[in-house]
Amino acid sequence: MKKYPFSEIEKKWQRYWEENRTFRTVEDPSVPKERRRYVLDMFPYPSAAGLHVGHPEGYTATDIYCRFLRMRGFNVLHPMGFDSFGLPAENYAIQTGTHPRKTTEENIDRFREQIKNLGFSYDWDREVSTHKEDYYHWTQWIFLKLWEKGLAYVAEIPMWYCEELGTVLANEEVLTTPDGPRSERGNHPVERRPLRQWMLRITEYADRLLEGLDTLDWPESIKAMQRNWIGRSEGANVRFPLAPDAVPGGTALSGIEVYTTRPDTLFGATYMVLAPEHPLVPQITTSAQADQVQAYVAATRLKSDLERSELSREKTGVFTGAFAINPVNQEQIPIWISDYILISYGTGAIMAVPGHDERDWAFATRFELPIKKVVARSLQEDPREPLEAARPEPGFSVNSGAFDGLPTEDAKARITAWLEEEGIGEKTVNYKLRDWIFSRQRYWGEPIPLVECEGEYYPVPYDQLPLTLPEVEKYTPTGTGESPLAAVESWVNCECPDGSGRPGRRETNTMPQWAGSCWYHLRYIDPHNAQALADPEKLDYWLPVDLYVGGAEHAVLHLLYARFWHKVLYDLGIVSCDEPFTRLVNQGMILGEGGVKMSKSLGNVINPDDVVARYGADSMRIYEMFMGPLRQEKPWSTQGLVGVYRFLDRVWRLTERPVTEDEPGEHLLRVLHKTIRKVTHDTDELALNTAISQMMILVNELYKEKTLPRSVWDPFIRLLSPYAPHLAEELWEMIGNPAPVSLAPWPQYDEALTQDEQITVVLQVNGKVRARMEVPAGTDKATLQTCAAQNARIQEFIEGKEVVKVVVVPDKLVNFVVR
Repeated sequence: MKKYPFSEIEKKWQRYWEENRTFRTVEDPSVPKERRRYVLDMFPYPSAAGLHVGHPEGYTATDIYCRFLRMRGFNVLHPMGFDSFGLPAENYAIQTGTHPRKTTEENIDRFREQIKNLGFSYDWDREVSTHKEDYYHWTQWIFLKLWEKGLAYVAEIPMWYCEELGTVLANEEVLTTPDGPRSERGNHPVERRPLRQWMLRITEYADRLLEGLDTLDWPESIKAMQRNWIGRSEGANVRFPLAPDAVPGGTALSGIEVYTTRPDTLFGATYMVLAPEHPLVPQITTSAQADQVQAYVAATRLKSDLERSELSREKTGVFTGAFAINPVNQEQIPIWISDYILISYGTGAIMAVPGHDERDWAFATRFELPIKKVVARSLQEDPREPLEAARPEPGFSVNSGAFDGLPTEDAKARITAWLEEEGIGEKTVNYKLRDWIFSRQRYWGEPIPLVECEGEYYPVPYDQLPLTLPEVEKYTPTGTGESPLAAVESWVNCECPDGSGRPGRRETNTMPQWAGSCWYHLRYIDPHNAQALADPEKLDYWLPVDLYVGGAEHAVLHLLYARFWHKVLYDLGIVSCDEPFTRLVNQGMILGEGGVKMSKSLGNVINPDDVVARYGADSMRIYEMFMGPLRQEKPWSTQGLVGVYRFLDRVWRLTERPVTEDEPGEHLLRVLHKTIRKVTHDTDELALNTAISQMMILVNELYKEKTLPRSVWDPFIRLLSPYAPHLAEELWEMIGNPAPVSLAPWPQYDEALTQDEQITVVLQVNGKVRARMEVPAGTDKATLQTCAAQNARIQEFIEGKEVVKVVVVPDKLVNFVVR
């Protein structure tokens, strides 16, 4: 018989599935809610490089699961699409003049072909691409709903700007180098500049985004990352007046407001620190300090927030020459600026308590600023004893006036109440979460459907959506920090939508790539609807998503933004559930041979096209699932891939044996039913590697037979079908069954036949195996111990010794501990 002809088999069945629309999904109302499943993959950005082997890992897992569910009678929605707005296509357009749409759609065609070559059972009738006008029509519609709810606004935000390129850069386009931040393209210097940006008030939903996490079946590590990103804390806002004799602006300035989670340490505040970008800095800086302050502010513009927040960095800063007054003891304290304070967090200012904060301690010791102890470990500790290092842990207040002796939590409450009584502070809840910068100075993105008319913004009417991108001759930036759209006067200049006839100017910023991916799970449900985002009845039929699978790199931003939009749509009555994704699974990264990360520079990137051409799609599917648990990181091994190919070849060669109607022997029958049970359970749990192992055991047993009993071979083909669908379809047809096996019923198992009648129990003395015995499965502990003690071999080893303990594990072992 010829070798496993995977190439012809796979093309044949892919053609069959496409021509027959085998996996097309319809909303059948007769299927109850509990028999419906919406299984979603994180859709890919269609890069020029095409699929890499990391993409098919998650896609294969969900495909196996969906095929399994269909065979068990579930109605399954399993779509695929493309996150197709993005920087690479625009950068390529800048370099070559090729329209990003052309590049993007060529890449999509390649991705689609690669995905289909792997035999995934997507409903391709539901394909979406975020750059298509019929898609971003509804992205713009959602934006206008956000704007109407007061959740969209304009602000001046520091952004990376490259003078040489004349454009704003995203964080991922900026490189950290020894010479400072540089543009990824061209290696040019970049700096932070305040630019007009559209913002979304995601902070309005901070508490709901936190509370919703408790209802989700997500990895705890991902939920922790979201909680940390939101960063809810309770504390107090405190106002520090400026010292009138020590500030150029005198009492005309309102003072400095800070947020602190430790109001109990206010008496230990010995200096203040402002972010270099704080608006007060130029107003309070003395003439003597002006040059140093201006130079420091300029240097800070060259640093990323990540660099500035690095805990191990040596602290730097400059004294402004100004002083504030500590409101609890009326002491004058100096005001500094330092880049470790970010304008984007809290109020952009802190009260520094070096005795009880490690960063403040490092700063104070560097610049020889006073350090006070205001928290003691116990009431017996001498409050005058100096500190040898920062002590952030709670204790008892000392050197704190009327609050001395109070435990930390009581001191926090009492001092906060006093601040409120005095009108100089109040209890506050704060968040690390910042509002979402929702605009890009780019061409290749969704136009923001607003028009500015004499300083006010008006929405493009809903019946005029989508507002489409104009055709342009060049994609190079304007050099002013605005998007290339600003140069298209015929598009920018328009009539004000308010009906007044006034001239208006269209918004020239475009939306970020995140926009389209915030709601694609909704559009899949009704992708061709020209009248609405989706039919409400269809949304109710499928939502929420039952299983969402993708990489952990999207743990925070994509998932947080998608949850935010979904909650807004819930408040608007568009969707009927508060959370979009019930269960989340992150597949582990596939590393290169030897366990190193795949990269072009190392030359160890595996192209799935090459694997499919040499070994077949089914080999690649099963190998990627057999490498190890889905959620774990694992290294690629060509030797392992070859082993899986040989397994499928062995399955193919079994067809040389005649299929008979003979009843199988009891042993083979038991192995079959154990296999059905294990593959059923493990596939349901996404423990796909162990399901494959069990199928290999059954194949080994079949090789001991001269013929293939139909009652074993038929259910085995069904079990194999989700994992190696092309091969299974061919085997199914070969035994005379009508195609497709992909929709055949899942095999059932007899629980009684999954239990071994006799099992082998290991007998040990002091942990060493000394004998074995056959006993009925399920024998109780007392009987096992009695039988083991009567074993002649065991009696030899325990004779004349004291049996200290007997460990009995039913169906496994008996261990005698002796001395």
